[in-house]
Amino acid sequence: MRSLTWAQVLGWRTRRQFVETSVDAGAVEIARRLAGVQAQVASAAELAVALRQAEPAGDVPRSLEERSLVKTWAMRGTLHHLPADELGAYLTLCALVRNWEKPIWQRNFGATPADLEAIAGATRTALAGGAVLTREELTKAVVEETGSDHLAEVLGSGWGTLLKPLAWWGVLCFGPSQGNRVTFTALDPAWRMPEVDEAARVVVRAFLGAHGPATMDMFDNWLMRKTNRRKDVKAWFAAVEDELATVEVEGVPMYVRSEDLDELAGAEPSRSVRLLGGFDQYVLGAGTSATYLIPEERRREVSRSGGWISPVVVYEGRVAGVWDAKDGDIAVTTFEDVPKGLLADEVDRVRALV
Repeated sequence: MRSLTWAQVLGWRTRRQFVETSVDAGAVEIARRLAGVQAQVASAAELAVALRQAEPAGDVPRSLEERSLVKTWAMRGTLHHLPADELGAYLTLCALVRNWEKPIWQRNFGATPADLEAIAGATRTALAGGAVLTREELTKAVVEETGSDHLAEVLGSGWGTLLKPLAWWGVLCFGPSQGNRVTFTALDPAWRMPEVDEAARVVVRAFLGAHGPATMDMFDNWLMRKTNRRKDVKAWFAAVEDELATVEVEGVPMYVRSEDLDELAGAEPSRSVRLLGGFDQYVLGAGTSATYLIPEERRREVSRSGGWISPVVVYEGRVAGVWDAKDGDIAVTTFEDVPKGLLADEVDRVRALV
C-alpha cells in the first residue's frame, strides 16, 4: 500500500479541482469535475466557476437555461448545480436517506410520507407540459389538486424541507428565477433515475476524483452528513471496488480511484496562493471539520453561524485565511504567514471578478 502525506494530497486536489491552475472549461465541465457546485447562494456558485476559468465566461446562467446544468437540492439537502447527464445518479443516492420516514422528522415538519406522496402526485400534474411555477403558484396548484388545507399549511411554513424529497425523487428542479422569486419545473422527459449500483459508480468515482483519497465516512459526511446506513455506504463502495485502490494518508487507509494512483504518488505539494469564494467545493468536499485543511482553532472563522461558509485564502493547499469583498476592494485576514507577492497578485485577479 502506498503512503502519502496530506501535503501531497492537497497538492493533487488543488490541481484536480482547477484551483492551482485555471482551465479553458465551461460551467458543466467544472461542475462535473467538482462533483457539483453548491448553489445555496447563486453568486457564490458563479464565482466558484469563474475563479477556475482561464477566461471567465459567465456561462452558469446560460448552462442552466439550456438545462445542461440543473439546479436542485442534492448533497446534504443543499442546493447544487449538477450536470444534467449525471443528475440522476446523485439524486438516487440522496433519496436513500429517507429521513421523512422518521417520527422526529414528521413531528418537526408536520408531514407524513403519505403527505409527501400526495404533494408529489399533485406536483407532477402541475408541472406537466413544461410548466414553470413560482412557489406560491405550486402551493396553490397542490392544494387545489388535493383539496387539503393541511398541505397548504405545511407547504406555507416549511416548503423547502418538504420539496427536497420531491427533488430527490426527480419530480421537480429549479426553473429560471423571476426577479427574487424562485420557480420550479419538471426535469427533462429524457431524464432517468438509475439503479443504486449504477448511481454509486458515478457518484463515488466523481467524489474520489475530486476529493480523494477518502474513507467511506468522509464520503458519507459529504453526501448526507453521515446519516446513511453504514451497510448502504459499504454496498456503494463495493459496487465500484473494481475501479478502486487503497493508500495510506499519514497512517490512515483511504480509497482512491485506481487511475489516479500514480499521479497521486508523484504529486508535489502546492506552493500557490489562491482565493476561493464562499461555499466552495474545495472546502465543502473535505468538510470544515477536516483539521488537515482548516486549523481546528480557526474553524469558526470559516464555518460561521447560520450555515455560512466564508470565502477562504488557500496557501499550499491549506485554508490559511479568510477574505471578504468590501467597498470595491478585498479585505484579507490570514491565519499564517502567506507570501505577500503571491497574495497581492491573487487579490488583483479576484478583485476583477467580485
